[in-house]
Amino acid sequence: MSTVLIRGKPTRAERPTAGSDSDEKNGQVSVSGTSINSDIPPLGEPIERRTSWFKRGKPYDPDAVATLPSVFDDPDTAEKYHPRADWENVHRFDPLARWTWREENKVIRKIDFRIMVWVCIMFMALELDRANISQALTDNFLNDLGMTTNDYNLGNTVFKLSFLCAELPSQLISKWIGPDRWIPAQMTLWSIVAASQFWLSGRGSFLACRALLGMIQGGFIPDIILYLSYFYKHAELTIRLGFFWTALSTADIISALLGFGLLRMRGVHGLSGWRWLFLVEGLMTLIVGVLAFGFMPAGPCQTANWFRGRKGWFTEREEIIMVNRVLREDPSKSSMHNREPITFKLLWQSLCDYDLWPLYILGLTFQIPAVPFGQYLALTLRGLGFDTFQANLLLIPYTVGHVITMVAVAYLAEIFHQLTFLAVTAQIWILPFLIYLNAVDTSHVSRWVIFAVISLLLSYPNPHPIQVAWNSRNSNAVRSRTVSAATYNMMVQTSGIISSNIYRKDDAPLYRRGNKQLLAICCMNLVLYAAVKSYYVWRNKSRDNKWNAMTEEQKLDYLQNTTDEGNKRLDFRFDH
Repeated sequence: MSTVLIRGKPTRAERPTAGSDSDEKNGQVSVSGTSINSDIPPLGEPIERRTSWFKRGKPYDPDAVATLPSVFDDPDTAEKYHPRADWENVHRFDPLARWTWREENKVIRKIDFRIMVWVCIMFMALELDRANISQALTDNFLNDLGMTTNDYNLGNTVFKLSFLCAELPSQLISKWIGPDRWIPAQMTLWSIVAASQFWLSGRGSFLACRALLGMIQGGFIPDIILYLSYFYKHAELTIRLGFFWTALSTADIISALLGFGLLRMRGVHGLSGWRWLFLVEGLMTLIVGVLAFGFMPAGPCQTANWFRGRKGWFTEREEIIMVNRVLREDPSKSSMHNREPITFKLLWQSLCDYDLWPLYILGLTFQIPAVPFGQYLALTLRGLGFDTFQANLLLIPYTVGHVITMVAVAYLAEIFHQLTFLAVTAQIWILPFLIYLNAVDTSHVSRWVIFAVISLLLSYPNPHPIQVAWNSRNSNAVRSRTVSAATYNMMVQTSGIISSNIYRKDDAPLYRRGNKQLLAICCMNLVLYAAVKSYYVWRNKSRDNKWNAMTEEQKLDYLQNTTDEGNKRLDFRFDH
C-alpha cells in the first residue's frame, strides 16, 4: 500500500493531495513542499524485490539503509502511534533505529528457519490427523463400521460444525494466554483423540471422534496466522501463507504414502489397516505437539528459555530490526499485548465491521465447487476399479499440481498487487471441468479420463492464502485481526459443511444433480468476486474524496485527534 507524506508524516492514503508532486518509485508519493524532518537519520527507499522470496528486481546496494519512512518520522504525530507501555516488545522500539538490507534479509531468513519451518511442520501434523479419513475410506472403512456414504457426509458435517463453533473461542483463548501456549496444547489433545480412532466401533464412536477432533482443532489456523503477524510484514505474510498451505498439500502427499504402507497392515492382530493408520499417525503428531511447547516463542523478543537457550534465538540488534520494521509498516500491531484478552465490547465491534463482510462471503463460497471432488476422490477411484493401494497413490498427482498453482497465484498476487483478479482465477480454472462433467455421460468414459479431469480440477490455484492475508490487511488492528481471522475461517468451515452435503446417496454414483449445483455456485462466485472488487474500489474512492478535500492542517488535526480506529480511519485504504 502506498503512502502520502504530510509534513513528513506518512499515512495510508493511496493518492497524493491535489497539487502535489509524485515520486513514482514503488508507490511512494510526497506532498509538495513537505519532506521528512532533517533532524533524524536518513531513511531508505523500498526495493522491488522485497515483495517475495524469489522475485527478481533491479540491482540494489545490500548495505543501503533499509529503514523505510513511517508514521514515526514526524515528532508532531509520532506520539499518536507510539506503542503502549505494556506492549511486550516496547523495550526494542526505536524510531531512530536504522539497518541495512543485508541485515534485514539475514533476519528474515532467520525468522523463516526458526519460526516458519516449525509452523509448517505443525500444520502438516494438523492435516495428517484430519485428512487421513480419505485413506481409511479406501480400506473398507465404511463397511467395517456398518456405515453408508450418508453417514460419512454426516461425520464431515459434524467435524466441520464443531471446528466452526470452536474457531472464535479458540482465538479468544489464544489471544488471552498466548498462541505459544494454546497451540501446543491443542495439538497434544487432538493427537490423543486422533490416535484413539484405533478403537472405533461404529457410527456413534465415529461421530463422537469427529466432533472432538473438530472442537480441539478449531481455531488452529487463525491462531497461527495471528502468531505469524508478529514476525512478518503484510506482503511477506501472503507469500509465506502460500508455503503454509503448501505444507498442507505436502502432508496430503505424505499421508497418501503412509496410507499406502500402513493400510497393508490389515490383518495384523486380526485388525483393519485403517485402525493402524489412525494409531500410528496420531502418535506421530503427538510428538510434534509436545515439541511445540519448546519450539514456539511468545514473540520476537521472547525467545530465551530453557529449551531455546538462555540467550534466545535472536541478538538484541536482530530484535530491534524485527520489531521496528514490522511496526513501521503497521503501527496497529502494538495496540495490544500478546497475552491481552479480547473484551466482549471489542469482540462485538469486530464482528460488526461490515467492511470485512465481503471477504467473509468469499470465504463461504469460493471452495465449494472443488471440495466434494476432493472428499470423494478416493471412493470414486475405488468405484472406477482401482484397488486400495492404487487409489492412495493416485491421490498424489493433483496434490502436487495444487501446490504449484497455489504458490504461483499467491506469488503473482503480490507482484501485481491484484488480489481479487488473482483470487478469481480458481473459479475460472474449475469452470471448464465442471462444464465437462455436466455435459458428458461419464458412465461411458474411460476411468483414466475421469481420473485426469478430476485431478486437473483439484489442481486449481487455491486463493485461500491470498484471502487470509487479504483479510488480515483490511482489518488494520490487532483486535479486529484476531476476530476477523477466526470469523473468516468459520465461514470457510461453513462452506465445508455445505460441500459435504452436495453429493448424496440418492444421486450416486454419477452425482449429476450435485455437479449441476457445483456449476451454478462456480458461476455465482465469478459474480461475487467482481462485486467485492467493486465494493473496495468504491470505499477507497469515497475516502479519497473526503481526504483530498481536507487541508494539510485538517489532515494533521485528524491524525492527532481522531477516535476512528483500524480500518475505519480516513487515512486507511483497503487492499483489493
